Amino acid sequence: MKDVLQMELEENISLREMTKMAICVAFCCVTAYLAFPLPFTPGMVTALTLTFGVTAFILTPRQTFFVIAVYLLLGAAGLPVFAGGSGLGRLLGPVGGFYFAWLLAYPLVSACKGKDVNFRRYALSFLLIGIPITDLGGLISMMLLMDVGIWEAMTMAVFPFLPGDILKGFGAAFLGAKINRMLAHSPRTT
Repeated sequence: MKDVLQMELEENISLREMTKMAICVAFCCVTAYLAFPLPFTPGMVTALTLTFGVTAFILTPRQTFFVIAVYLLLGAAGLPVFAGGSGLGRLLGPVGGFYFAWLLAYPLVSACKGKDVNFRRYALSFLLIGIPITDLGGLISMMLLMDVGIWEAMTMAVFPFLPGDILKGFGAAFLGAKINRMLAHSPRTT
């Protein structure tokens, strides 16, 4: 009986799913370098939010969490995968709240995407869940670590990134829908 329960609790991840997860981790590492700094904030504009959105749309919530956790562990270990520098200092600095918020935001986006491929639902989950949770994480870390008020923190952590994040949300929804349709029609060999 114990073995049956244990088997039910364990998620059976196929080679196909592990490959998708590995590609998503690599995609995160690469797109972090598609970045540019803004002079009035320690945060950087990156393609990571687009990547996390696509990851959330093509993987399960648990797999999405795992991909983001692996990406963060690689950066925390000192591998150059974060925009603006790697290591624990980046995670514990003023922008660290963004990094930790991703662990909550994008698995929730994945959970809310629905079972059917649906661009509109994908975009709404990104815009209504992914962006607010991510921005809240960045806002909190900047307020605490830079000793600034809420308005100043919002001008550094939220306002400059909002237009780009909205565009990246639509881009991630579009790419996620296309990839899922493509994967649904590809032959399964696992």
